[in-house]
Amino acid sequence: MFAWLLARHSEGSFIVRIEDTDVARKVEGAVEAILDSLRWLGLDWDEGPYFQSQRLELYREAARRLVTQGDAYHCCCSPQRLAEMRAEQVRRKQPPGYDRRCRELSQEERDKKEAEGITPVVRFKTPLEGQTKFGDLIWG
Repeated sequence: MFAWLLARHSEGSFIVRIEDTDVARKVEGAVEAILDSLRWLGLDWDEGPYFQSQRLELYREAARRLVTQGDAYHCCCSPQRLAEMRAEQVRRKQPPGYDRRCRELSQEERDKKEAEGITPVVRFKTPLEGQTKFGDLIWG
């Protein structure tokens, strides 16, 4: 509701985006229930609904651009490795975080991982020192 109020107050656009790429969690009828709920609340939208699964090429291109610019990199770590790392950090009462293992992989190493059937994800290449912060319009 806050996003709708903010859009209306600031002469912005309220855009409905449906995250439907996680097939394992997809619930039949959920999209119509969401749209019905918005209508019931009187929340109209200016664009959409956009379905993430129909816009994947836009996201792939944005990810390619970030990697090419040096602002992101490919990570080949398995979900299991990431879960184990997080559990160990929690056990040690450390703040959970990625160890940047794949940050400096060579093209040859990335090609080898992909040849092994590993599909990489894209991670932002944040500075190694200091803290990365951003100003959120709502939360500060």
